[in-house]
Amino acid sequence: MFLSLIFFLKALTNEAFSQKVFSCDSKYDADIKVFVCDSKYDADLWVYKVSSSYDVNNDGLWFFCDNKYDAKKKIYFVDSKYDADLLIFFVESKYDAKWNDMSKKYLIY
Repeated sequence: MFLSLIFFLKALTNEAFSQKVFSCDSKYDADIKVFVCDSKYDADLWVYKVSSSYDVNNDGLWFFCDNKYDAKKKIYFVDSKYDADLLIFFVESKYDAKWNDMSKKYLIY
């Protein structure tokens, strides 16, 4: 019983604060407009793309869903950083994923 409760709470925590995203074709369908920076030092969030939805967290580990209904946030990639709500940089390692500007964290919740 106790173990079941722990697994349930772990799953609930991952679901509540997960970064499962769907890339929209229209900025009007998106929750957040995102720009991919050339330099990680210009980014608000350093993102690592994970291959499983179970690996996500709210510190930059993103899973890209195939279906918008499975995603927690719908994003649209813009061409200019001035049009973006969030600036991101894709990192090579999941250990490098992190927030550079914590004031933007509310966008993902």
